[in-house]
Amino acid sequence: MITESTLLDNPDGQIPGAPLQSAITYEKIPTHIYADAKDASRAVAHEIADLIRQKQSEGKPAILGLATGSSPKTVYAELVRMHREEGLSFRNVVTFNLDEYYPMEPDSLQSYWRFMREQLFDHVDIPANNYHVPDGTVGPDKVAEFAKQYEAQIEAAGGLDFQLLGIGGNGHIGFNEPGSLINSHTRLMMLDNSTRAAASGDFGGLPKTPRKAITMGVASILSARRVVLLAWGERKAPVIRGAVEGLVTELNPASYLQTHPNALFVIDEAAASELTRMKTPWLVDSVVWDNKMRKKAVTYLSLALGKPILKLTDRDYNDNGMSDLLAQSGQAYDINIDIFNQLQHTITGWPGGKPNADDTNRPERALPAQKRCLIFSPHPDDDIISMGGTFQRLVDQGHEVHIGYQTSGNIAVADDEALRFADYVVDFNDKFGINSPEAHRIFKDAAASLRDKKDSEMDTAEVRYVKGLIRKGEAKSTCRFVGIPVENAHFMNMPFYETGKVAKKPLSEEDIQITMALIEEIKPHQIYAAGDLADPHGTHKVCLDAVLEAVRRLKNKAFMADCWVWLYRGAWAEWDIHEIEMAVPMSPDQVMKKRLGIFKHQSQKDGVVYQGTDSREFWQRAEERNRATAGLYNRLGLAEYEAMEAFVRWHF
Repeated sequence: MITESTLLDNPDGQIPGAPLQSAITYEKIPTHIYADAKDASRAVAHEIADLIRQKQSEGKPAILGLATGSSPKTVYAELVRMHREEGLSFRNVVTFNLDEYYPMEPDSLQSYWRFMREQLFDHVDIPANNYHVPDGTVGPDKVAEFAKQYEAQIEAAGGLDFQLLGIGGNGHIGFNEPGSLINSHTRLMMLDNSTRAAASGDFGGLPKTPRKAITMGVASILSARRVVLLAWGERKAPVIRGAVEGLVTELNPASYLQTHPNALFVIDEAAASELTRMKTPWLVDSVVWDNKMRKKAVTYLSLALGKPILKLTDRDYNDNGMSDLLAQSGQAYDINIDIFNQLQHTITGWPGGKPNADDTNRPERALPAQKRCLIFSPHPDDDIISMGGTFQRLVDQGHEVHIGYQTSGNIAVADDEALRFADYVVDFNDKFGINSPEAHRIFKDAAASLRDKKDSEMDTAEVRYVKGLIRKGEAKSTCRFVGIPVENAHFMNMPFYETGKVAKKPLSEEDIQITMALIEEIKPHQIYAAGDLADPHGTHKVCLDAVLEAVRRLKNKAFMADCWVWLYRGAWAEWDIHEIEMAVPMSPDQVMKKRLGIFKHQSQKDGVVYQGTDSREFWQRAEERNRATAGLYNRLGLAEYEAMEAFVRWHF
């Protein structure tokens, strides 16, 4: 596994100083894997900066094709930093953006014109006439002519020196959806439903999400002299594997980059997780058969062959690229028993530790018998959705449980929900003779604001506060349902979140200090935090970064010597089976109780504002994921449970 930054000037995708890997025979596009998106973005930004400086020295313009979305944000941030701190000038830079929603006003919150100005153009010295974004306001009868002119502008500028790309969950590049031809040029494109669903969070729901976009075509992209594609997070892993290792097909437009002579994929480890050299590295090269690799390989082999671990044979190992493991560790029988026992020891009905019991092979300590547990919940419902069964077990087994609700979650409340609650307050005051002109004013102003709100506007501060109160009340209701005192619910309202829009501020010192203060107040024996890395720029990841940084800074405190950190996953994905270090089984009754706890979050039921590409409700996603985890244990030959919640311990 690659954990250090690689260099972008190696066209074969090989890590400098590392032995040649046969993974290159699987990978048809040079691919660099970084420990995280920050390191990767820095390397890409420096390549762009080198190109700009080279062109400056030649007295020529640098013609850049730019992308929008979450993936390039950190690249643009690094370019802005280099402009401010290192004097990188953009006076000779000419840019052409890939796409724009249609129709779209340039000042709309979701406009790519606005995105590029906020992320890059307004912070550097690029001349206003030097940057170009497709026009989302051009009339329907003029789109085709505009597309031709856009292509002509690129050609007149000398063609693209460098094209930056992201990738959609369905493999689209730009808005070239599956089915796009390799010879396509700039045009109006109907958006795939999965693309619209993924973008619906930016627009306040699928009905408000545009159905069309103007996009540069595949041929336009492939005409660039250099193409670099970025991908972060686990959600992109399957489509990355298809593009890098699969066939060139219109069903995955990113695979067309296999035909480009100077293309590079720059991805983080999460996005690379499905590549052969990451998922099954023993198939492409010799590996160090440490315990982690042995567990990964044996569980993979068992699931791939559909055989319980204890039924795997020497021949199974030999026929599937694992003869080296046999040579090092002996016969399959012994390896099987060892891995089976390790998996068995992860299962516990006592997530806080079982008192008066031998804890040698248990995932948690027996002592202290009653622990102080602090569950960090990024949104007000992540605690019950992601670890509701474990939450309930901790309470039922007598532990002192606290919840740190890290953000208000206010933007995920629908407008009509906010109006309903504001209306309730007015009716309540009228019914009981409470004279509150201010309540009437707030309701009137909120109604007018929500009725007249444009796409370029966000909720007023009062409306956001009302929405936050709704989610706070739901969280308190869940705590009462599970059985912890409401005073054990701590509403942190971390500042990074409170922007009123999907795009958040970077993690700040204030966010970290708030997190540290709560940990110091509780002095927990256990910390639970959301380890969901599906979106490295999402709220969960920012909240995790805050917790981990707070723990690092507090690690020398006396109480931290007896504090363990457990990471759970959100509603989007689960830990791989070989990674799980604690699995908490649930009975059918416990699954139903967890579902009822999730139902306390009424504003998130029957139509979620930020549904994403999964149309199911959160309780359905959680139950399927928990049942799937239990199913994996059963397929490996262990006991059959109704459902399981899984955790990985973070060592600091």
